[in-house]
Amino acid sequence: MRRRKRTTIVTALAGLTGLLLSSPAAVATRPASAEPVDLAAGKPVSASSHQQAYVSGNVTDGDPATYWESVNDSFPEWLQVDLGAPGTVTGLEFRLPAGWEARDQDVTVLGSDDGVSFTPVLERDTYSFEPGAANTVQVDVPDAGARFVRLRFEANTGWPAGQLSELRVLGVPGEQAGGTNLADGRPVSASSSTQTYAASHATDGDTGTYWESGAGQYPATLTTSLQAPAELASVTVRLNPDPVWAQRTQTFAVLGRTGSGAFTTLAEPAQYTFAPATGNVVTVPVAGIAQDVRLEFSANSGAPGAQVAEFEVRGTPGEDPTDPPTDDPTDPPTDDPTDPPDLPDGRGADMPYRILEAEDGTLGGGAELLGPNRTVGDLAGEASGRRAVHLVQDGAWVEWTLTEPTNTLVTRFSIPDAADGGGQDGSIDILVDGEFRRRLDLTSRYSWVYGNEANPGNSPSAGGPRHVYDEASTLLDETVPAGSTIRLVRTSANPLPVSVDFISTELAGPKANPDPARYVEPDGFTHQDVQDALDKARMDTGGEYDGVYLPAGDYTTASKFQVYGEAVDVVGAGPWFTRFRAPEGQTNTDIGFRANSSANGSAFRSFSYWGNYVQRIDGPGKVLDFTGVADMTVDDLWVEHMVCMFWAANMDDSTITNSRIRNTWADGINMTNGSSGNVVRDIETRGTGDDSFALFAATDAGGSGQAGNLYESLTSLVTWRAAGLAVYGGQDNTFRDILVADTLVYSGVTISSLDFGYPMEGFGPGETRFEEISLVRTGGHFWGDQTFPAMWLFSASKEFRAIRVSDVDIVDPTYSGIMFQTNYVGGQPQHAIEDTVFTRVSVSGARRSGDDWDARSGFGIWANELPEPGQGPAVGSATFVDLTLANNAVDIRNTTSTFTVDRE
Repeated sequence: MRRRKRTTIVTALAGLTGLLLSSPAAVATRPASAEPVDLAAGKPVSASSHQQAYVSGNVTDGDPATYWESVNDSFPEWLQVDLGAPGTVTGLEFRLPAGWEARDQDVTVLGSDDGVSFTPVLERDTYSFEPGAANTVQVDVPDAGARFVRLRFEANTGWPAGQLSELRVLGVPGEQAGGTNLADGRPVSASSSTQTYAASHATDGDTGTYWESGAGQYPATLTTSLQAPAELASVTVRLNPDPVWAQRTQTFAVLGRTGSGAFTTLAEPAQYTFAPATGNVVTVPVAGIAQDVRLEFSANSGAPGAQVAEFEVRGTPGEDPTDPPTDDPTDPPTDDPTDPPDLPDGRGADMPYRILEAEDGTLGGGAELLGPNRTVGDLAGEASGRRAVHLVQDGAWVEWTLTEPTNTLVTRFSIPDAADGGGQDGSIDILVDGEFRRRLDLTSRYSWVYGNEANPGNSPSAGGPRHVYDEASTLLDETVPAGSTIRLVRTSANPLPVSVDFISTELAGPKANPDPARYVEPDGFTHQDVQDALDKARMDTGGEYDGVYLPAGDYTTASKFQVYGEAVDVVGAGPWFTRFRAPEGQTNTDIGFRANSSANGSAFRSFSYWGNYVQRIDGPGKVLDFTGVADMTVDDLWVEHMVCMFWAANMDDSTITNSRIRNTWADGINMTNGSSGNVVRDIETRGTGDDSFALFAATDAGGSGQAGNLYESLTSLVTWRAAGLAVYGGQDNTFRDILVADTLVYSGVTISSLDFGYPMEGFGPGETRFEEISLVRTGGHFWGDQTFPAMWLFSASKEFRAIRVSDVDIVDPTYSGIMFQTNYVGGQPQHAIEDTVFTRVSVSGARRSGDDWDARSGFGIWANELPEPGQGPAVGSATFVDLTLANNAVDIRNTTSTFTVDRE
């Protein structure tokens, strides 16, 4: 218990000086009939500092036993409450816990209408807290208006810090900012969720359901996308008003954005008290225009994760760009197939760069806009958004105006292959604000394959092309500010036409050695230099080293690094700066890291791998190849031109986060053989040559029980072979907050119990959950004559059951939205689709394709009656709750007698 010195009691002061505010408009007139109320109850509170659990939110929680306390010996300190709107303030009440010894505190009271400019309300004075008066001080204030009230603590005779347990601001409330709840029923996504407490509950209009983030996974974000950009007035967060929800304090900020740019702060982080006595509701005034509105939580005193029952955004709605015209019947329909929909905001990976599509730039010098189409091997068909800009003549250019600063540039491009299929080199010039900056080297060495769709080769004579795009990146010599232009120009230095899909921009800086005394640095940049540093850390028997730091530079490597013996933290200066490169002049070099169980607990962070694979070779080519390990960390990696970034068999309780995977020949990430309890989060793939993210419940390598994995906040773009997300068996696994766009030949999401000839576990009995997923322009044709939907459910050689799909938006699928299919052997179905439920799913824009597979297109939901020769119709059933179907040629096609689509 803290020792508190007894001090002399001083009488409370009243009738103090008038209120001065920074803006006359903030002054409110007290209505004669209005009775004063506590304007501060449950309102957000902030402070200059606090210590331990004595946080600022305690002063408006209604509990005089909890209190705020600033750090010691640092006067002056301040405590501030936001009343939400300029009200008529008539008095103040300060309290300390009733059992405390007497003390005096010197306090200045200030007011503000904007939270920035404060003016004295009551000059510095001494306030005495006396146990005989319940340690309560009451102060009269002449009627005046203020939204923000700040107490500046100058001295305390009882403790060397500012202290207060309750602050009441008495007066008449002003008009609260409000308007229509623009978030009602709108799509919502979250950084994480717990069990069934999904993000969608936050806008369903029911305070009995709620969202809860993963335990301890802060910052936790909850984001809703409004119908159109709106002028915001306030954000309201509600919890269940039932008294069984004990009072709690949550700390969060409010952010917003329009378009696909970065979020900006609308309300700074503050502590908000949710009390049953006040309905467990908090309203935060905001100002600005936004379409995406985000709550970013950092603490919750009542639960391990953030909690929201209802998320309301109030303001003046903007013009809805999807509203059909009412004044001109000749206007084109909103589902015009020549105008591909934009990618939705608020779902998928949160990455540090911004993508700028070429078709959204300014064209000149004879540049051509290509597309849209969905033809494999076509420059538009394989582009993001199915459009590209073609720079076919000297001087042709495409230009963008930056909305954020950058010192990097990545370009997704295509140049022609060599006649023999070996690739050729080209270039494109980069101009900033019209001035030449540098020439970006391009090559087609790692793109353009031909012939057999399942196993294409590098010879053009083998047949039609596919995988025609690659990427080139460069660090600029300057930071280009927002508002500047970046132009890509084809010049006479490059005799080849260049197609540009998009660029991405990012402000990047190197990371320093986390502790030079504890992280070994290699003596140079060779493979052996790095292995020697790893071995030095591994053989440390005195606890001197934590790991290896890889300074910025290019490291040449021709084989795998071996990590074993003990846990090691391998950390670089960042993927732009610490770069491992396969040897020039070689192809298909197997490089990366291999670790075994003796290195459990190791981490691999902040570097990139640049391979030299020019074809798919199954087996090698995995940058991280782990078997039988646990508690591993992979973070902030960048991988290109390899077979896979990550492959794990029987790996448990590990994390893979904040990484980028581009232009691989097979999977981006695949976990198999009993891998359990792992987290894959905030990763974007572009151009993978097999499933971008896969979970395969095989048991051939000895592991079993593939359960408890979480894949969330993931983005898969322009996958050129297979699916964005593929799940083959297992149970109690969750796939959440995922965006898949522009797959070329396969489904956006595959849910399949086909075992591919391996011993494997089917689905169930525990649930497999797919939540908060957007699939845009996905599906395609593959395996000869088979068409694939945006989401494919295939019951095959193992059990198919306990599938739960919720809050999924399927937009503009290539052939169909959701397809059910069953595998047959000897004329008999292997397994039926059982216990499968879809909740809050929408499918829109499934149109007739007009190609060779037109008869298999245009279905919102399809129970496939005869998918392939020798096969049979889908078997089993699926239940849809709250299903939305729009602008499809056929909403539901089910001509079978073996499958049932139940719609509730």
